[in-house]
This record gives sequence, C-alpha cells and structure tokens, in this order.
Amino acid sequence: MEEPSFKLPEIIDNDNGWGPSPVMLPEKFRDIPYAPYSKADKLGRIADWSTPEQREKESSGRQRTNYRNYRDQYTAFGHGVSNAFAYAHAEDEASFSVVDNRSTAQKKASSYRTTGGTKGRTSGARGQTNRNVRNGQYQRPNTQTRNTPGGRAAQNAVRKRYGWKDYDKPQRARDASVNVGPDWKVLEEIEFNWLSKLNLDVENVEDISLHGFLYYYDKNYDLIRTKSEKPLIPNDKVRYFVSTSKDPIIDQLAKDDTATVFATDSVLSLLMCAPRSVYPWDIIINRVENKLFFDKRDTGVYENITVNENSFDPPLETGDKDNINSPSALSMEATLINHYFALQVVNEVRIGEKYELDKPNPFISSQEDNDMLAPTAYRYRKFDISIKEDEDISIVVRTQLDSVVKTSGGDSSLITIRALNEFDPRSQGAGGALDWRQKLDTQRGAVVTTEMKNNSCKLARWAVQSILAGADQMKLGYISRVSPKDNTKHAILGTQIYKPRDFAAQMNLSVSNGWGIVRTVIDLCMKLPEGKYVLIKDPNKPVIRLYAVPANAFEADDDLALEDGEEINEEEEVQK
Repeated sequence: MEEPSFKLPEIIDNDNGWGPSPVMLPEKFRDIPYAPYSKADKLGRIADWSTPEQREKESSGRQRTNYRNYRDQYTAFGHGVSNAFAYAHAEDEASFSVVDNRSTAQKKASSYRTTGGTKGRTSGARGQTNRNVRNGQYQRPNTQTRNTPGGRAAQNAVRKRYGWKDYDKPQRARDASVNVGPDWKVLEEIEFNWLSKLNLDVENVEDISLHGFLYYYDKNYDLIRTKSEKPLIPNDKVRYFVSTSKDPIIDQLAKDDTATVFATDSVLSLLMCAPRSVYPWDIIINRVENKLFFDKRDTGVYENITVNENSFDPPLETGDKDNINSPSALSMEATLINHYFALQVVNEVRIGEKYELDKPNPFISSQEDNDMLAPTAYRYRKFDISIKEDEDISIVVRTQLDSVVKTSGGDSSLITIRALNEFDPRSQGAGGALDWRQKLDTQRGAVVTTEMKNNSCKLARWAVQSILAGADQMKLGYISRVSPKDNTKHAILGTQIYKPRDFAAQMNLSVSNGWGIVRTVIDLCMKLPEGKYVLIKDPNKPVIRLYAVPANAFEADDDLALEDGEEINEEEEVQK
C-alpha cells in the first residue's frame, strides 16, 4: 500500500500588482478586463438568485404595509443579459435606490404615531394628536393663517428679508458708465473669475515726497455712543481730487523717469478691487512712449461713494428725482457725510496743533485758497512690481491721508478717516441692515459683518487706499439719519479704529490679488502701441473690456463740464 503523498501546488507571484497573476488564469479569461470599481460605488445584495418576477410572486400574499411602498426595487446583476460579462454600469446605477427615501416631514409624522397616542405633538389639547391622524397618516393642523411666530406672517417676513423668489424678480439693466463709440475697438475681455486667481506679492515700497498739512484727531469722538450721539455739522472747506495726467508732481516724476506707471490711489484701488464691484466704472489708460498713466475722466464720479452696492437687493433707481433712497441720491449723501465727518473729528481750534508736512499742497496757488482747503496729506509712494530680476517695472501712486494722532510714545501716526452711513433699515435696498441705534453698542460685530456683506467693494477700496498710503490706522465712523425721511440731518453714533491690514484680512481681502490684477493690465497695455485706451466694467456682467479709443474721445465730455460751470483741471473739487 502506497503512502499518501501531498504535493504543494505551484505558486506564481504577481510582481506587477495585487491579486492573482494573469498567468494562472485560464486562457479564455485572460483578456477580459475587470469592471471598474471604487469605494464610492453603490453595492446591492451580495447574493440574490431570485428574479424580480419570483420576488413579486412571493410578496403577493404578504400583508401590504406602508413599508412596502419604499421597498428597494433591485434587479439582480446579469438578469436579462445574455453575456455575464456585458456589464452595464448605467443600468446598475438606475436600479439602485435607498431603503428609506421618505422626506423629513414624513419621518416626523411617523414619530408621532405612538401606541397610546399620548406622546404626540399637541396644539392646545392632549387629544389633538389623535384628531390629526387619519388612516395612519399624520395631517398638519391648519395654523398658517394665524398670525403667530410660526405662521404665514413670520414666513413672509423671513422670505422678504432673505430674498425669497429672487429668481422671479425682473433683471435690472444698468447703463454703462460711458457710451462706447462706434470707432472703439475691443482688444481684451477678462472675466472676474480669472482675475480672482491672480497673485503678486509687492514688498519694496519707497516714499518719494509728502505734501500738505493735517490736524490732530480729536479722541473725544471715540467716547460717543448711541445714547450720547453728536450731530454731524456741514463744512464748506474743499478737497482737491486732481487727475493723474494733471498732477504737477507726477508730471515731474515722469520726466525724471522715476517709474514706469503712474496712478492715484482712487483709480488704483478701483482696479485692485474690481472682482468685488457691481456698478459700472471705467479707467482711462494713456500710453506715452514707454510709460502708462492710469487716469479718470473729468466728468466721472470716481470719488462718489456707493451705498449697498453688494447687497442682494441693492437700491433701485426709480426715476423719481424726489426719491432720497435712490442709488444716486444715496451716493451723494454718503460722499458728503464722509467729507463732513473727516473735517469734524479733527481738532483745528487749538493753536500750534497743526501738523505741517515736508512740502506744501501742490494744488493751491494763493493763501486764500489755503484758508478754504481741507486738511489733507498727499504722499507719493513708489512700488516695485517687477517679477523677474532683469526687469524694472515700478508704479508711483499718489495717496491721501486725513489726520494724525499722537501715540503713547509721543510719536505721530498718520491715519485715514472714513464713515459708514445708515439711511433707513426698513426701506427697499437696506439689505437686511440692523437698526444701529438699537444694535450698534451691543452687537457691533453683527453691524460690521452686515456692512461688509452689503458694501464689500466700498470697504475693500477703503482698506486698499489705507494700505497704499501706509496709514497706521483707519478710523471708521457710524453716521445715521436723524429721521429716516430726511437725508440732510445726520448724527454720529460711534467710531471704531482698525489696522488696515487686519481690516482687510477680516473681510477676506487679498492685496496680493489686487497687485496681480494691476500687473496683468500693465502687461496687456505694454504690448500695445502708443495711444489712449479705456478699461470698462460691463454694467450687467462680471467682465471688464479693454478698448482702443481715439485721442479726442472724451473732449466732448470736458467741454460739457466747462459749460455746466464745473471747475476741472487743477481746481477740480469733489466734496468727500
């Protein structure tokens, strides 16, 4: 009798992956690929040899329950297919469904079905739940017509506040900031989504000169609260907003080849915050030899401050000139409030408190003009925006500062002053704003958050202007109407201080992204020949377009401004 023997089978390792080696597979199965599989794929029953017809026959005698309505109508893999390897992923996906696909309301209804009916939700009486159950289904009591916190009135209020049925509202078609001429040529079209991806870190900054004078900030205004509000006093002093091409300091710096690009903080901040803008705007770009000048039109309203531009329901232009809550009326009101507030909070009464800068104001020609001039500091700064080591591209920016404060160490710190204004929290266009007189002292964070949402572009421009000017602080005032129906009388409800970069970080503003946008536009214009170009924000789309325009494109606007009696050139005045 032979002894039983055991021989180990030959093991063939798979050096190219996990699992059995293809060499061990039978010949007829070697070229058949595996079906694609992922951990996220839905899996049915592991083993179900019955066909759908058999399961239907077996379940025909069972008692029909509510659960049967939600049974999984699963089709066995390979059923009805002649070839077992003819895997159809789409058919398998279509056959899948979750076991419990009831809605949230149905799940709540089933939780109310108890044995004794005593644990159900009642609306005034213990037996109300039983009366709300009909044939095993829970029926909601008719309470929507009642004026209760959960009734129709509250629901309508919530819907109105948060923009319910915004899709059903008519689209607002805004007019462009400037009419496109028939001889203008579109050179580039850039979407905001692409602009938001740009990035450029700028670290090398050089102060060129500092002009004008300032008054010290009155710290008593930091003690103002809503219960001790102060009236806002109008002021007749003026502030000059001279365009880039008419600035004598920039003109001299261009002749000395100090930089390649020249701009003002107002125009540059608008370009750097372009992805946040909603209202239309335009920037003139003049290329002279190898230099670029970012400029504004003389009839433009670049210094006018917008109100609730980024709100889900911004103020609506109705065409009524007497409407004090229209976008144009609110813009003029906000511009005057900022101008008056910046002059009121500085102390110019005490003798010897005037802070003289290195050089005088470059835009005045007589002492009489100096007496009517608002305290302003013009700081010219040079930013190196070169990317490569062998290139030399820099930009000179004229920035503005509004006041100066004394630090604890005795030094002087330059600051900017801005003001937020409240018009009527219950009117159209308020954007869900809170009542400042009730919430400003106790919920200031919520007020600031709402303003950052409704005025994202405006606040971003203020932060960028303060950063460009090298301001140590940014004073923010809260101004409200004395009466919601009167846009001429206002009161100061409080003030707040921010560091510009901290404020920018709080509203998720990337200064590097702004510099990336500026550098991209500069690179586009440097490839073009000498001439005049216009960068226009589409009034209804998040798109900017670069146009080539004739050299005399805006001379008609300048003549119109002169006919209307507006002072332009070096004596352009905009009350801010």
